[in-house]
Formats: sequence, structure tokens, C-alpha cells
Amino acid sequence: MADLEFVTTLFEQSVVTMHPVMSAVSVVCALIAAIGLVWFLVARPALTGPNKVMLLFAFGVFPIGSAMSGNIAGFEHTKHRRFCGSCHVMGPYRADAENPLSHSLAAAHAHNEEFGTDNCYECHKDYGAFSTVMTKLGGMRHVYEYYTHYHSMDVKTALDTIELYKPFPNANCVRCHSTEGRSWLTLPDHHSNLASLRSGAVSCVSAGCHGPVHPFSKPKHQLHAAAAP
Repeated sequence: MADLEFVTTLFEQSVVTMHPVMSAVSVVCALIAAIGLVWFLVARPALTGPNKVMLLFAFGVFPIGSAMSGNIAGFEHTKHRRFCGSCHVMGPYRADAENPLSHSLAAAHAHNEEFGTDNCYECHKDYGAFSTVMTKLGGMRHVYEYYTHYHSMDVKTALDTIELYKPFPNANCVRCHSTEGRSWLTLPDHHSNLASLRSGAVSCVSAGCHGPVHPFSKPKHQLHAAAAP
């Protein structure tokens, strides 16, 4: 499984560098398919062997190529912070991340060149062999929630109601902060809570540790109060 995860990560990194190429390939394939369709509708050629091959490429190969390369380019685009913040209720989160004066945990990661403009995706994505697929499936739920609950909601009300579907897992933090570095272990709180942090019993973003990731995050006691009858 570790080898498969490594291959998946390597594939994601290659896609990042190929994003402009994939966008161009998608457009070119779509244009060729469109030209083939117009040619067939206008010329009405006889269905000879060579013409059948041309139709196979025009109606099959090139449309599939356009769809595949377009999906890859689209997946890459949805990793960017500007995409995550394109919904109006996510605007404050994006603004905080991009604010050079903000000291929030999200902004600190956004200012790190290792994350760049993909900090939302890098921190919230699932990890594992199928991380990209599972994260994008989760993104479809975000789309559903937005258009069924938040599309007409004002930002202030949205900030009071938005919350994670499940607690933020330490595994997302440990992916980069391995808990094995010497400088990390020299901190007394890290060392004394090592087993609890690795197991997830103690959250890295709890109030006693690094605190809320976003300025709009809800303290744990508020969530319990809201859930109480």
C-alpha cells in the first residue's frame, strides 16, 4: 500500500507540471472532433473503410482524449485556493489565508512555499493510495451542500454554521510533521503527548495545542453546546 501511495503522489506531482499541456490537449482534441463532426454532417461521405476509421477517431478517440485530459486539468484547477474560495461563504477563509499579517494556522501554511496556492487542498485532502479520488468525491458533497444550504445564505450566518463533517485528523498533520524529528520532540508537550498525538486521542488543533486553524473555527465547547438539546 505504501508503494501504491508513493506512485499516486508521484503521479499527482507529474500532473501539476503537465496541467497547461493537458488543458491544451483537451482543447485540441475537442476541436478535431468538432471538425470531424461538421465534415461528416456536411459532406455525407460514403462509409468506406478509411472514412470509418476517420469517424472512429472523430467520434471516439478524440472526444475521449478531450474528456480525459480535460478532467485531469480540471482536477488540478480545483486544488487551487482561488477555486476553494470561489464560493462566497468561503471568501473569508481565503482572505485570511492570503493575508500576510494573519497569524492563523491556515495562513501560516498558506505562506509556506511547500503549500503555495494549494494549501486548502494539501491540508484537507485525504491521504492514502486513492487520496485524490476520495478528496474529489468529498468535494462533490461540498457542491451539494453549497447549492442546497449556503447558496443564498449571507456570509455572517454561514460562518456561524459551517463546520467540518468530522474532526480534523492528526494524520493530515503527521504527513508533513512526522513526530520523529529531533526539533519536534524537544518540545515538552510534544514529547509527553507523543502516543496520544500519533493515535489521534489528542488533536493537534485543539485549544490546548495549536488551537483553531481558522479564525472562524468553533471551539469544541461551542460545538457541544450547539448539539445539546
